[in-house]
Amino acid sequence: MKKVKPEKKKQDKARKSSLTTFDEHLDKRYGRIGTAKRTEFEIKAKAFAIGEVIREERRLASMTQEQLAEKTGTKKSFISRIENGHSDIQLSTLYKLIELGLGRKVSLMIQ
Repeated sequence: MKKVKPEKKKQDKARKSSLTTFDEHLDKRYGRIGTAKRTEFEIKAKAFAIGEVIREERRLASMTQEQLAEKTGTKKSFISRIENGHSDIQLSTLYKLIELGLGRKVSLMIQ
């Protein structure tokens, strides 16, 4: 078994105590949960995540943005904005894109 020198232990402990968790980083950059700036960030992050899910499901279905737009009665530019997290999406539109356009099911969970 390898022995760790006491000074090495102190360095490791100091390094660990100076590390910032992701939550601490978000608190520092956007404020604590519940603040306006943090809420705005969380909304944008979720819009981005939804866009990524739609993009991945569309790719798995071997569809272009144009094909998905045509199938759902929207425009390619709208699909692009959603996939890039630059557009709010109504729940009814999300269902239309996922269920009608991609033949998948949406499941909503509230915690």
